[in-house]
Amino acid sequence: MTVFRSNKQIYVQIVDDSIGKTLVAASSLGLTEKIAKKEQASKVGEIIAKKAQEKGIASVVFDRNGYLYHGRIKEVADAARNGGLKF
Repeated sequence: MTVFRSNKQIYVQIVDDSIGKTLVAASSLGLTEKIAKKEQASKVGEIIAKKAQEKGIASVVFDRNGYLYHGRIKEVADAARNGGLKF
């Protein structure tokens, strides 16, 4: 599971490195309501966990792409864990 964040959005995808293919993706672009960035990140974490479970993915490796593990990155990880993903 890899995370990318910009100044306004956050993107998460689960990638199979052996074949180089994205299995599941979610981003804050699809959220319609105006909420704080940390809340956006939490919602994206919940969405990615739900989509992963629908595809039968239970365990992932978390790649924070060099971002510090706090703020929005931590919110995504916590929400994904609460949604049932293990990493």
